[in-house]
Amino acid sequence: MPTIDLTGKAAVVTGSGRGLGLAYAHALAAHGASVVVNDIDQDAAEQAVTSITEAGGTAVAEVVPVGGAEAADRLVSRAVEAFGRLDVLVTNAGILRDKVLWKMTDEDFDAVITTHLRATFTCARAAAVRMREQGEGGTLVLVGSPAGQRGNFGQTNYAAAKAGIASMARTWSMELSRASITVNAIVPVAATAMTETMPALAPYVDALRNGEPLPDFLRKGEGFGTPEDCAALVPFLASDAARGITGQCIGIGGDKVALWSHPQEIRAAYADGGWTSGALADAWPTSIGAEPQTVGIPAPKIPEA
Repeated sequence: MPTIDLTGKAAVVTGSGRGLGLAYAHALAAHGASVVVNDIDQDAAEQAVTSITEAGGTAVAEVVPVGGAEAADRLVSRAVEAFGRLDVLVTNAGILRDKVLWKMTDEDFDAVITTHLRATFTCARAAAVRMREQGEGGTLVLVGSPAGQRGNFGQTNYAAAKAGIASMARTWSMELSRASITVNAIVPVAATAMTETMPALAPYVDALRNGEPLPDFLRKGEGFGTPEDCAALVPFLASDAARGITGQCIGIGGDKVALWSHPQEIRAAYADGGWTSGALADAWPTSIGAEPQTVGIPAPKIPEA
């Protein structure tokens, strides 16, 4: 089994004061990386730094809301000032403003797009500039979601942002390949503030909070676990063992890890001279539309009591 050693590497993890981001920061530090913890909550950021250093790691805090270029530059500068370099960026910060389409305001939409999509762009751009200047390669880990892969009811803004993040990972993997910078999107599934709002999962999240383990049908069948279950993927992608992995969307949760497919054509039909509307109506049910694709995140399969 390869040893994952990130000694000498410096990382920035956005939104890492708690939850998945904190788990990523701890995992990177446990494998030897020095970490810039970012959050908008000063106390959460400082507590995260303390927990990492008490565990034997190295970390500093940078409290700033991500989204704009200035915040991104501050995060990169903090890593360089504290550790002399930047090797890994994890764009984890996010918020939710869930509403159905006809009730979602411009502010609801813009806030989520800014924190997820724009912040991923500005932070990745700043990190890529620094990594290219260093000339030693690097790692961008962009945090996606099943909602971005399949859509999710009430999450126009969030699903759009996460779908965009997956597309940016594919695009940047091509643009940054000559600089030996890998870019991948991860798709974590874990017990967080978001998933505990799902009625089917709420009792199991409550039990987990009380120290009870999650059952196998969730950990294996649904790929659902704790934030710490998702964390191992980040130091792996930042390591030499993953230098050949780029442009991928990789899911992880519970006991499960999976590779998501890229969107691709699955059926095609042809008409000499092109299609008319009537010909499309005639052909659709028996050719390209015979097996339409499903949408939405499948509901967890909870065994009957």
